[in-house]
Amino acid sequence: MSKNGLSHEYEVGVEYFLQFALRNANNPNAMPCPCAKCGNLKTKDIDTIRAHLCCNGIDLTYHTWIWHGERSKFENSMNDGDRVGQDERKYFTEEPISMVHGAYDSYAKNPNQFHKLLEDAEKPLYPGCVKFTKLSALVKLYNSKAKYSWSDKSFTDLLGLFGQMLPDDNELPLTLYDAKKSLCALGMDYVKIHACPNDCILYRKEYEDFTNCPICGMSRWKLGKNSTIIGGVPAKVLWYFPPIPRFQRWFQQKVISKELTWHADKRIRDGYLHHPADAPSWKVVDHNWPNFASEPRNLRLAISADVMNPHSLMSSAYSCWPIVMITYNLPPSLCMKRKFMMLTLLISGPKQPGNDIDVYLAPLIDDLKFLWDNGVDTYDAYRKEMFSLRAVLLWTINDFPAYGNMSGCIVKGYHACPICGEETYSTRLKHSRKIVYTGHRRFLPTSLPYRRQKKAFNRNQEFKLAPKPLTGYEVLERVERINYRLGKMSGKIKSNVGDEKSCWKKKSIFFELEYWKHLHFDMFLM
Repeated sequence: MSKNGLSHEYEVGVEYFLQFALRNANNPNAMPCPCAKCGNLKTKDIDTIRAHLCCNGIDLTYHTWIWHGERSKFENSMNDGDRVGQDERKYFTEEPISMVHGAYDSYAKNPNQFHKLLEDAEKPLYPGCVKFTKLSALVKLYNSKAKYSWSDKSFTDLLGLFGQMLPDDNELPLTLYDAKKSLCALGMDYVKIHACPNDCILYRKEYEDFTNCPICGMSRWKLGKNSTIIGGVPAKVLWYFPPIPRFQRWFQQKVISKELTWHADKRIRDGYLHHPADAPSWKVVDHNWPNFASEPRNLRLAISADVMNPHSLMSSAYSCWPIVMITYNLPPSLCMKRKFMMLTLLISGPKQPGNDIDVYLAPLIDDLKFLWDNGVDTYDAYRKEMFSLRAVLLWTINDFPAYGNMSGCIVKGYHACPICGEETYSTRLKHSRKIVYTGHRRFLPTSLPYRRQKKAFNRNQEFKLAPKPLTGYEVLERVERINYRLGKMSGKIKSNVGDEKSCWKKKSIFFELEYWKHLHFDMFLM
């Protein structure tokens, strides 16, 4: 199967391989596909695997058939001289962390990849070098590329220049392609998910093999001149960076693993707010789910979303939505550092998702539900033990327009205040044609003299009390009856209740999280 993909020998090799795999497969209808594109990460039926091998070729790094023949144990593939402890060996022999999500542990799947990573981590950059190994030098250079926004071409030229400056027998890759192949062993993979250009669906799960959107009928593929379909080029792509493997790698580092329990081990408890663990929202989770709170390593998360222009041009029509995840288990000096702010989703333009952002949040919500319901087996390098890691999403962080897209609350018009809701004091100015919001004296103490003044305000006294924020249950009750169809071309139906004064326009996807309705309403306003 290493022959030319168009040769007769390759065709014979494919058929021999498929028959061999069928004889040894646990499930003949769902076998790992070893083509260059799937790389044994996706399961397919035998006909699809045959088509993939003919079109994409076989993954050339797949030399030992442990996924289609006899399953060899990882311990047997390790030499006696390997400097890996028994606990680490147990971790790397674990089954894939989530068959539901299609996420495989790359080290358990491919022991040779782990050996290659160890070799690169120990091999000097050049003979006699004591400051850098091949891996550490490459990681530092790649971090600088990301930090200073170097182009791919400039980075390739820089690697070539450094290669000429170093001794002839150095280990530094000379091209960006070679550098990426070395860094892939770290397992920092991403998933490209095709999306409908009208934001109706993602081509995943039941829609994975569709070529047209079942809602609006738009083609999955990009349209060229004269509206001809360019096969293989998606019209819109979501970039998803699964957070679960990165959480597991945090705990594999002793220093970070220790810091992830700072809120339980070193936090000062004097009644003042020093950390999010002192906030009511954190305590709600501790009170309602004591089993979750009993494990301090369980993660408390937040996500931040906002639009950005990657080209730094105010007039550009292109937009990009990064979704960043923050972990609050860390001390305050670290939890907002760039190193621990994790990019999970990248929603590319040119159209902004708007209220249809729920379509793109679906993969992340699936992972969050899995972390809450099941947890993942994780190795703690600091305590040298395995434990089941779980996580909870406490709130989202947005500006006001993005808050409206994420929560489903109206943020403009006569009922734009998330706290006041239908009781918002608003007036439309006749000449400027703008809406202004008054009635803020309701939030002042009742004894304050400002409440009785007329001339300085709207010529009326204010004796009403401030409205109470809604609870999560009350919000869910209001949005349950809203009929909102996702997609730009789906013909919006806001509500079938007949309440024109409702300040809610959709049910947020966050309510798919079991615990979301139990959280305080003010969490939606972060």
